[in-house]
Amino acid sequence: MKILMENLARKAGDVLMEHFRQDYSLFSLRSTAKEASIRYDKDVDRLIIAEIKRHYPHHSLLTEESGFLQGDPDWLWIVDSLDGTGNFANFNPFFSVCIALMHKNELLLGTIYAPAIDEFYLAEKGKGAYLNGRRIRVSDIADLSQSYIFYCEGGEKDRSRTGKIVCGIYPHVMDMRKLGSAGLEIAWVAAGKGEAYFTTRIEPWDVAAGTLLIQEAGGEVTDFQGSPWKLQTGDLLFSNGKVHQEMLSLISSD
Repeated sequence: MKILMENLARKAGDVLMEHFRQDYSLFSLRSTAKEASIRYDKDVDRLIIAEIKRHYPHHSLLTEESGFLQGDPDWLWIVDSLDGTGNFANFNPFFSVCIALMHKNELLLGTIYAPAIDEFYLAEKGKGAYLNGRRIRVSDIADLSQSYIFYCEGGEKDRSRTGKIVCGIYPHVMDMRKLGSAGLEIAWVAAGKGEAYFTTRIEPWDVAAGTLLIQEAGGEVTDFQGSPWKLQTGDLLFSNGKVHQEMLSLISSD
């Protein structure tokens, strides 16, 4: 299963790179980046589904483009064929392919592949998190004032809500960053490039692979009330674990 997932992510990345910075008509999607779905999302989605079904025809799938495809309830593949569609459309290299596998509601495998910047993240339950084959760990920074925080509004339509959370956190941290790909933002926290990432009303295909990556890199993932991640849309905080409680207190105060 791990080899299949790795091969699928790389194959999907190759397809995306064949078209990256080639289609100038995509610039028209800049104004609707959050709702954008382009044919490359769908092409890669079909490719991934076909390969999974060829190897595991009875497994269930949940993908951004195709929704829930019911099969064996014990096995669930969770797929975002192009995380960061707006970036892809804008010729920005911060986009990724995200694939996760759950068995009986437990995350077993997760990969996040950002082909344009050559970053391949892989996590396996109980066996660690890796970037391009090298073991990664979350950062050791425990002082929020020295921390870099990533964020995005996920599916939140109320910008004022996200703005309030940002305003509550920003004075207390080193800096805040927004990449435009939830998968990459989580992966960078797992790799120690930042200390935390928060998001609102996010979908499971955006964060499932990253959840396992953070956990296997020694970090922490909860909702805004401090409860463990579950397979459903929600408000989530990913961190190195050392700034988690302070981040939660700042978020809940808003």
